[in-house]
Order: sequence, then C-alpha cells, then structure tokens
Amino acid sequence: MDDIFVGRLMSTTLYTVPPDTLVEEAAQKMLSSDVGSVLVVDGDNQLEGILTTTDFVKVVAERRPKDETPVDTYMSADVITATVQDSIRDAADVMLEHGFHHLPVVDDTEGVIGMLSSTDLASYLSHVQTPSPS
Repeated sequence: MDDIFVGRLMSTTLYTVPPDTLVEEAAQKMLSSDVGSVLVVDGDNQLEGILTTTDFVKVVAERRPKDETPVDTYMSADVITATVQDSIRDAADVMLEHGFHHLPVVDDTEGVIGMLSSTDLASYLSHVQTPSPS
C-alpha cells in the first residue's frame, strides 16, 4: 500500500461552494449529489473549508434559521489536506487519527483538485488481491 498514491484513488468530481452559500443550499447540493461533504473554496479554487454531514448535527442543534446561515459559519476551516503524491497509507492514517471520512486533495497552484474518502479506500481494499492464509 505504500506504493499506491492518493492521486490514483481520489475522486476528481468535486462538489464546491463559496463561503457565503447558505447551509440549506449546501445541504440540498449534498443530497442531490449523494455526497457527504462539500468543499468551501474561494474564487481562485483555493480551499477555505469543508462542510460535512457531521457539521449538520451542529446546524440542527443550534436551531439557527438554516436558510439564512452561510456555510462559513459551520465549516471546518483548519482543513487537513493531502497531495496526489501522498501514499494512501499516510492518508488513511491521517483519516483514522482525526476521525475523518473525507480528505481534500490540493495542489499548490491549482488549489483543490480532488477528494479522498473512506469509501475510496474501502473500494480499493475490496479489490486488492491478497494471498490466502495457508
């Protein structure tokens, strides 16, 4: 697994929103796209945060008017990221250590270029041929 890199497994279909997007609109985008997160990016595609299904627990608990609250109120702003050159073992370790299900993949010049999810890792592992125990 050390020789398999994030760039091989990440999804390049990204679901992004600007920071002033209302949480209700972000939630509708997540539901209609059947994804567990949206990346919050600026006009230059630079990552500003991530909003996940877990963040919506806080939205509901605080009972703010969902249709009037921007995503930057609830997004995680100190986002831990990966690059395409990171090994999937390192990425998986980061995800386990922090309890993440989503790890944005960034490039210094292009900004956000992909997303690695726990589903991507599980899908990869389910297809790896391993020797049977003797």
